[in-house]
Amino acid sequence: MQEPVKGDINSFSLLKLVIDYKKPMLIVLAVTALLSFVFTSPYFITPLYKSITILYPTSTNSISKILLSTNFQTSKDLLEFGEDEQTEQMLQVLNSNKIKDKIIEKYDLMSHYGIRPNEKYRNTKLYETYEDRIKFRRTEYTAVKITVLDKSPVMAANISNDIAELFDSTMNNMRKEVSRKAFKIVESEYLQLRAEVQQMEDSLNKLRKLGIHDYESQAEMMNQQLAIELAKNNRAGIQAIEERLKVLAEYGGDYVSIRDNLEHERKQLSQIKAKYEEAKVDATQNLPHKFVVSSAYEAERKSYPIRWLIAAIALTSTFVLMLLILAVIDRMNLWQPQKKSLNDFTQKELKKVSKQYEKN
Repeated sequence: MQEPVKGDINSFSLLKLVIDYKKPMLIVLAVTALLSFVFTSPYFITPLYKSITILYPTSTNSISKILLSTNFQTSKDLLEFGEDEQTEQMLQVLNSNKIKDKIIEKYDLMSHYGIRPNEKYRNTKLYETYEDRIKFRRTEYTAVKITVLDKSPVMAANISNDIAELFDSTMNNMRKEVSRKAFKIVESEYLQLRAEVQQMEDSLNKLRKLGIHDYESQAEMMNQQLAIELAKNNRAGIQAIEERLKVLAEYGGDYVSIRDNLEHERKQLSQIKAKYEEAKVDATQNLPHKFVVSSAYEAERKSYPIRWLIAAIALTSTFVLMLLILAVIDRMNLWQPQKKSLNDFTQKELKKVSKQYEKN
């Protein structure tokens, strides 16, 4: 087995260093532990409390298509949780400025975070602090987790719950902006078509007052009756029927045209009325866009900083650093004697050569 070369760093040499310098190391580690607990106290680091809200998005987008429409084919259920697409949409909305600005304004976060109004880049600092303390994350079960850290446990819980509520109002406002415009378009078309149908019905009523109720059957019956009266040579009857036939001849074509158009327009009106009712529901009614699985509550103990973890990291780092320093010092101490002996040897050789030269 090969013997370790003098000066090499190995586990035995490190252990020897720890034993040789145990007292200084213990003192330094004790000071490190003390300083880590001092500098992680509330006087230096503001303690933060954590509140969490967990949401699931709904699977539906349109109220009318789920509740009213009979033509819309979907496997979605009003009470079904959303899938990946709805979860991604929820994350985008939660991260939007629409929610961010409302929370900042409601809780006066610029003042709450200690940012001066006249400070340079105050808005940048405000948004960076907001994003550092308020986070949104997708869970492994396709839910969305809202995590809020704040120096006030009450405010942390309130902000977390308010963000969940603002999600609904923000989604409704965005969709209302579109659905109201759509409703106005459908409403205009519906009212115009309804007015046209009413106008055609009024025209038919006027024609009915002239005695035209069913052009085809009336014309057939009058022609049959005219033949009978002609056979009887009943001039009064013939004249009366001819007068009625003149009315049919003059207005019959209009009656048939209006009647057929009215039937077609009534079908169109029925269809557009269904769209009108759907658009009206979308523009005026609201449904929640989330399921709240877990609401935030006031935390009883702080979540940041974790003092024992900081102390453990500080002690480990200090211990490793001290070992490296001691190892370097130890190698330098080994190298110095070697250098000294080399110099002595060189001096002796020079003297020997010098004496030899003098003899010669």
